[in-house]
Amino acid sequence: MIKKYTCQNGVRIVLENIPTVRSVALGVWIKTGSRDETPELNGISHFLEHMFFKGTKSRNAREIAESFDSIGGQVNAFTSKEYTCYYAKVLDNHASFALDILSDMFFNSIFDPEELKKEKNVVLEEIKMYEDTPDDIVHDLLSKAVYEKHSLGYSILGTEDTLNTFTSETLKQYVHDMYTPDKIVISIAGNVTEQFIKEVEKHFGSFKGGEGRREPERSQFHFNHLTRKKETEQAHLCLGFEGLHIGHDDVYSLIVLNNVLGGSMSSRLFQDVREQKGLAYSVYSYHSGFLDSGLVTIYGGTGVGQLDSLYETIQETLKTLKAEGITEKELRNSKEQLKGGLMLSLESTNSRMSRNGKNELLLEHHRTLDEIVEQIDQVTQESVNTMGRTIFTDNYALALISPLDEWEK
Repeated sequence: MIKKYTCQNGVRIVLENIPTVRSVALGVWIKTGSRDETPELNGISHFLEHMFFKGTKSRNAREIAESFDSIGGQVNAFTSKEYTCYYAKVLDNHASFALDILSDMFFNSIFDPEELKKEKNVVLEEIKMYEDTPDDIVHDLLSKAVYEKHSLGYSILGTEDTLNTFTSETLKQYVHDMYTPDKIVISIAGNVTEQFIKEVEKHFGSFKGGEGRREPERSQFHFNHLTRKKETEQAHLCLGFEGLHIGHDDVYSLIVLNNVLGGSMSSRLFQDVREQKGLAYSVYSYHSGFLDSGLVTIYGGTGVGQLDSLYETIQETLKTLKAEGITEKELRNSKEQLKGGLMLSLESTNSRMSRNGKNELLLEHHRTLDEIVEQIDQVTQESVNTMGRTIFTDNYALALISPLDEWEK
């Protein structure tokens, strides 16, 4: 049972008591990511994620790390295009201690100029490391092809140029303006009772944020083709089709469709591209849902001499999928895969905390397990086939990173 409580200042708390475990996962979710940034501030959400670990008024960076190590706990954070999360997982008897440290990081980080300088170099190395993984950066290139200059097309990491402009004052102002109570959810899952909500409220229930927050501009889907020359061993290809926004009524039909297309080892792309023709080691598809937009991505990596064959095989797979639809066996297997993955994820307090936090932050409602299973069971062959014909049209975005001077499709 999920308990929801809204503090007087607007901060929402969601708690799921799981008395059969001995752990507790706590997450501070903020509805701010790279989508909320301006071109000049691109990367600041991710940089803040780093700087919250670099010292508060009462703890330095080493003491923050040792605090969790000393209790056998884990602490981390991540940034996405539409939200940021700081989280910890600890034994149930250390839940209050973990909450105290997370709130100290959230409210009392000092963003020391010396630590700022060192962490800029760390993030710069992260950007360089990312540049060395073309199978990752091709997805960013696809985002640019789809969203052009809209902030959904920004890199989450930012750039060296924007990174170098950030100061302690810049970070403090951004937190003041963007980390407002109405955009914050505290999610807890594990062996804690409802009384723990009162402890969370003591830390997060009275602060006030600024009024500088702006609503992000609505996105538009574009079908650009972008290529980038890079001395790589493989050609890395992404095709992008317009998907569904997060919370769309038909999202489970799309999830089933994606599983059949490229979501597993038995998927059509895996079988056609890798097993039958041996064209790629890595080939898959996935759907990214945003607040007002969605993107279905197909990725494949292969030797330059096989790029045409890879592209043609993907197109043949899509053509067959649209013309013939999925089989009853594929529908049944995909549904069971979805339900199995859902059930297995519920065994982790981290997964439950993440699921509840994201649902509250972006959707503001929570479906029970029975409701979700019912929605999956209601997916039909016809709904999946209609989805396939709707999404996989002749209009698609394309991104390619390869050593080729030019390549057009």
